[in-house]
Amino acid sequence: MHTIFKTTLASACLFLGLHSFFSNDVRAQLLPESSPLSVKLDVLGHGEIRHGGIKDSLKYDPCFLVNRERLIAGYSGSSERLRWDMGLTLQHSAIWGQNGSLTVFEGWGKLSNKWGAFVQVGRQALSYDDERIIGMNDWAMAAQSHDAIRTGFEHGAHKFHLIATYNQDNDVEETGGSYYSEGGAQCHKTMLVGWYHLQPSNFPASFSLLFMNVGMQSGKKGIDEHNEYQQLYGGYAKFDKPWLVFEGSYYRQCGHEEHGIPIDAWMAAVKATWHPVKSLDVVAGYDCLSGDEDFAVPASGFLGLTQHKVVKGFNTIWGSHHKFYGAMDFFYLTTYYGGFTPGLRNLYGYLGCHLFDRLNCGIGYHYLATATKLRDMDLSLGHELEFEASYAFSKVVSLSVGFSYMNGTETMERLKRVSQDNNLTWGWIDLRFKL
Repeated sequence: MHTIFKTTLASACLFLGLHSFFSNDVRAQLLPESSPLSVKLDVLGHGEIRHGGIKDSLKYDPCFLVNRERLIAGYSGSSERLRWDMGLTLQHSAIWGQNGSLTVFEGWGKLSNKWGAFVQVGRQALSYDDERIIGMNDWAMAAQSHDAIRTGFEHGAHKFHLIATYNQDNDVEETGGSYYSEGGAQCHKTMLVGWYHLQPSNFPASFSLLFMNVGMQSGKKGIDEHNEYQQLYGGYAKFDKPWLVFEGSYYRQCGHEEHGIPIDAWMAAVKATWHPVKSLDVVAGYDCLSGDEDFAVPASGFLGLTQHKVVKGFNTIWGSHHKFYGAMDFFYLTTYYGGFTPGLRNLYGYLGCHLFDRLNCGIGYHYLATATKLRDMDLSLGHELEFEASYAFSKVVSLSVGFSYMNGTETMERLKRVSQDNNLTWGWIDLRFKL
């Protein structure tokens, strides 16, 4: 603990020195408001402690400490008809005591004209609608970005984006880029996304349509190399008034997964947020994600031995999963034992308070159940309670804490192979500096 204290103190002193250096007066001299160059710092210290919820075969320290640092630079300029923007984000993340990894999280260039057409090329974070399908997933220390070409137009009430990715191996000269191993930064070979968003003027609602075609590598290198393609299509709608917000979405998946098995899956979600007073949020919602059927689930051993002719388990692709299915991340972030996917029903509520302009706190509840019937087992997975609070010391420094408790059922225990008699707890703390 003495070493941790010294490390924390040294990090705080370093940040305070940087903050002093980049004070308003000095920053104005180095980077005046008219400067096309911008520089930002984002330092996050994260710690958590867990009790249960890990497969019995995995034994490690339940205390987890990690740092993440980002250096974010941007540049913009324009002529009479064109505007150009560039962005570069260097990111380092590491568990305490390890070297971690230093990566280029984002590095892109964007060219746009006065009519709203644009093209953006390079590594970039993608975020659409409520981030259920495509999101940055910033809760994860590494987060998500994609090597992509994004083009489209944004004018008035209309936005249209077209995104394309193509992932290759390092030995592209030998293979022609036709094979993409699991060692890459992304799990897919190709991706094509079309997104249309309508925001009518003088009307408190917006609508989005999304289409994705994802190619997954199949076969072995040099042996039957090919892609299997799966499609996702659907929409998202939001009705937004100062005192009441309604959100709803529906998506379907079809095509074939990487082993050639047909896909027939879907998901639907609704959410309502009520603001009876300015400082209070009352939230209620329901998610339903389809799952595979006809599984026998023994008390021990392997699951998922049934041969499926059709995959019915919905895949949330690159969504920000932590936002939706419980803070403990048992679903759609970690898999079921043996890869079993029975889908999910998530009925939830949340009460949030905004106090003193700087203090926010809230308590949430989730009732969780499988979407498909299991042999000799109930559908219920359990109840999860969550508490979180955050305090902003200034515009630069903030502290967030959270605690979650889950009372799992026998179904949860057998599906996830959890321990500690289904009484699962998880606590976390974040100290963040953003300049």
